[in-house]
Amino acid sequence: MTPLPTIRAACLNAPQASEPAWLIEGLWSAQAVGIIGGQPKCGKSFLALDLAVAVASGTPCLRRFPTHQSGTVLLFAAEDAPHVVRQRLEGIAAAAGVNFQSLDVEVITVPTLRLDRLEHQQALQETVVRLKPKLLVLDPFVRLHAIDENVAGEVAPLLAYLRTLQRLHQTAVALVHHARKGAANERGGQALRGSSELHAWGDSNLYLRRSGPHLFLTIEHRAAPGTDRLELALSTGSQALALEVLDDQIVGQRDQSQPSPQQRIEEILATSTKPITQRQLRQAARMRASHVAEVLAQLIANGRVNRSADGYRLNP
Repeated sequence: MTPLPTIRAACLNAPQASEPAWLIEGLWSAQAVGIIGGQPKCGKSFLALDLAVAVASGTPCLRRFPTHQSGTVLLFAAEDAPHVVRQRLEGIAAAAGVNFQSLDVEVITVPTLRLDRLEHQQALQETVVRLKPKLLVLDPFVRLHAIDENVAGEVAPLLAYLRTLQRLHQTAVALVHHARKGAANERGGQALRGSSELHAWGDSNLYLRRSGPHLFLTIEHRAAPGTDRLELALSTGSQALALEVLDDQIVGQRDQSQPSPQQRIEEILATSTKPITQRQLRQAARMRASHVAEVLAQLIANGRVNRSADGYRLNP
């Protein structure tokens, strides 16, 4: 049997200094494939369309993240009517200060696109060849197939097809996907519905999550530092809705009016007539177990809380 070809690491092609590392700085790597994930009604489609407007116009995404490469965007929005897609794009373009009529976004108009069918794969590839998009947005994954998302062997070929599109045609791919129900306390990638292949596939992944009335964005990259819990808001402009990054000063002012994790735990303990277990505290405070444990350890060290076999009690 013929051995596999190899090459010494030092002989591998070096990256070109002129090649940008980002499609959208800090948000989406150059020619990256990835997931825009989150629970229903978290703004995933709004975020995907904001990426589309940024790349098509060369303007900063979310009015915060500079776009380093611009060009045609190819979009398939399976769950929204054409007039809804237009309305949202117009609103985001207005927020970005972009002329909507000149926006280089091409919308796929077929009613069904099934990436588990060879003829649909070939049609999408021919469209990519013709338009040469900088970004391909597919929203959402669940409408692109009839496979079992929990079976890695069925998910992997679809993701491999999209990876092949990216490599052959130098186009970034953003795939909108839902998180599992009841996974609000899990990390973004771990909360995605279906096979773990989806999380592992992404070069750049964006995860949206609600905490009460607040909306947070977590950014992950395969080859760059990410960002955790960047707060967003869906703001109403003169024409339509668009996501925006909340100013740090606004967040700080709001946070000053909110009880700290330590204050929340102390308030729960103060209102209880008997010791409370750590699990009961976590459920009442709606905090992660690790965060509750850290707060309790600090309160015990400061003499504010006593621990017994029955649970935790606030000292008088």
